[in-house]
Amino acid sequence: MRVNGLLHYGLQVPSLETGQNFYSSFGLDTAERDNSLVVRCSGRDLDQTVLTEGPEKRLHHVAFSVDAGSLPNWQRHLETLDIRIVDPPRQVSGGLWFRDPDANLVNLREEALAPWRPFDTLPANFGDEIRRVDQALWPTLNEKTQPRRLGHVLIFSSDNTRSEEFYRRSLGLRLSDRIPGIATFMNTGSGDHHVFGFIQSTHPGLHHSSWEVANLDQIAVGARSMAEAGHTTGWGLGRHSVGSNLFHYIRDPWGSWIEYFSDIDQITEKWEPQDWDTSPAVWCPVMPGEFIVNQESKPE
Repeated sequence: MRVNGLLHYGLQVPSLETGQNFYSSFGLDTAERDNSLVVRCSGRDLDQTVLTEGPEKRLHHVAFSVDAGSLPNWQRHLETLDIRIVDPPRQVSGGLWFRDPDANLVNLREEALAPWRPFDTLPANFGDEIRRVDQALWPTLNEKTQPRRLGHVLIFSSDNTRSEEFYRRSLGLRLSDRIPGIATFMNTGSGDHHVFGFIQSTHPGLHHSSWEVANLDQIAVGARSMAEAGHTTGWGLGRHSVGSNLFHYIRDPWGSWIEYFSDIDQITEKWEPQDWDTSPAVWCPVMPGEFIVNQESKPE
């Protein structure tokens, strides 16, 4: 059995107001619901982040899409793997809930992956391939960056190998690629190179969430807007190695990272994963030393 894709991630944060200001500045829509804050991409009818309030920031859960009517089969599948079903948390109801080896909550929901807002293709000129004549492009490039979808989430894991095996057996996720000892990337079949993955750490937490924008200009405009809003700590502009996507990261108010990305590798079932001895990027500024440091408190 295999999940259809990533739906959303949940965060517990000390202040929903801080979360609302941050995600709004990033270009996302926010709304209050049942003592939580839900975050969506403009033009997409799908929760992509759910914030709940608590004493400290921590990863609350990760939610995946499954087929309508399939939860009984999923429960039987999980129980054959000796994975215990747990009660839904008070703040977020619905679906099937269980915990991974690091005690992270995982939620399976009978929700379809909603279509995302299409991007307009910019007419670009490259060499003899001329697509724009007597038309100035630059006045169109200053619009507010608005991501169209949540692309992937990477979480910290106390054992990447164990986490990879657990999510392969429980959710049917497939290995995309690894940077051994550092990062593991997984997919749900044909589509993005990865939708989920792990960064090696001593304990669980959220490393980053990644949101697709149209192009390089939208990444740069978004980074500028976030800096103007006071969120100046980041990493980018760059081009990743594994996944090949363009990127710019911004540190969120609680110590994790949020990423604008564009132009990620697309794969099929024929994709063959590899172990790579490589840096995280083909080109970029120097990576901040704290980029792969887990800022969440270690569970007692």
